[in-house]
Amino acid sequence: MKNNSENIESNTNGAGIYIHIPFCKQACHYCDFHFSTSIKKKGELVDALCKELVLRRDEIEGRIETIYFGGGTPSLLSSEELKQIFKAIYENYKVSENPEITLEANPDDLIDVSLSASDSYRIEDLSKIKLKALKEAGINRLSIGIQSFFQEDLKLMNRAHNATEALGCIAEAKKYFENISIDLIYGIPGMTNERWKKNLEIALNLDVPHLSCYALTVEPKTALKKFIDKGIVPPVDEDVAKQHYEILVEETEKAGLDNYEFSNFGKPGFHSRNNTAYWEGKPYLGIGPSAHGYDGKSRTWNVSNNTKYIKSIEAGILPSESETLSKKDKYNEYIMTGLRTKKGVSLEKIESDFGKNYSEYLLKQAENPIRNEFLILENQTLKVSKKGKFLSDGIASDLFCV
Repeated sequence: MKNNSENIESNTNGAGIYIHIPFCKQACHYCDFHFSTSIKKKGELVDALCKELVLRRDEIEGRIETIYFGGGTPSLLSSEELKQIFKAIYENYKVSENPEITLEANPDDLIDVSLSASDSYRIEDLSKIKLKALKEAGINRLSIGIQSFFQEDLKLMNRAHNATEALGCIAEAKKYFENISIDLIYGIPGMTNERWKKNLEIALNLDVPHLSCYALTVEPKTALKKFIDKGIVPPVDEDVAKQHYEILVEETEKAGLDNYEFSNFGKPGFHSRNNTAYWEGKPYLGIGPSAHGYDGKSRTWNVSNNTKYIKSIEAGILPSESETLSKKDKYNEYIMTGLRTKKGVSLEKIESDFGKNYSEYLLKQAENPIRNEFLILENQTLKVSKKGKFLSDGIASDLFCV
């Protein structure tokens, strides 16, 4: 399996596989994804993932162009567990010669702690062992969850790694992987514009080819929501997040990174093929508890319970539900994803895929945001302007067909 750093366009029949690894060392205060902090059933879960891949092998046509390990914390998997999953994929699916294979990793997991008791290994040696094992298992793209290079931010979010590990893991990872993305979070309570600029400066000086940057959101039933409600943590300020986003766009543009999607910034040749396929509406399988999939007509999602998932798969039953998307659903999804991307929304595509009444409706709904300079219409394509970029999701919802 080749290490591919080039952003090769997927063919029209290309598809993806998303694999959800529902384990974490500890719970981040802001996270509402499905995961467990107990890894007792990790082996059983990996066996179930492989069996689900076999059960669903007839659901995807065409070649697999992207494989994405998300979570949770996929970097908790051993190289042997990864190889077991790859074996199930390659034996049951047609995989392209040059797939993009991404694994989300936490900085602290890029050191193989299982070997740390040995006096013969230094931290640098342990990092090399883990990173080399990931590469040899088949991973060719790392997405590292840094979130911040400052200890106070990491503590507030309850991240498992510290600021030193955040810096160190990237330096080591670059020795083994060319295609690296790092995640950063802005709008954190107490984060000044200066600290956010410093975060970006550190990231850009590390010369990684891709950044994914997200505003901190307060989800229901998370520890962060409880802390804010109790006054322990200040509320998230949307105006501060907007300032941070504007700084982000400015600094990444100076550094030559292309803002090809609202939250994603990449050097030429390093745009995420996996994420781009989602935005372009290409089909993908969702494997694992809580994982979602799409076949072009309907969406499926698995049960968000590790035990129920394992038992169901062991019995040969897919623990999933599905919904068939209406024309209106597909139109609204295209508007939402299109306006978040650099490509924008094509009026020609709207008319060809949905009909002239939809394109006329879209133009009517777009009149006010165009007049207010939040949207730009050129060459029969609607795009969000620089002024409207931070408001793109709200603008899109105003264009929905309800």
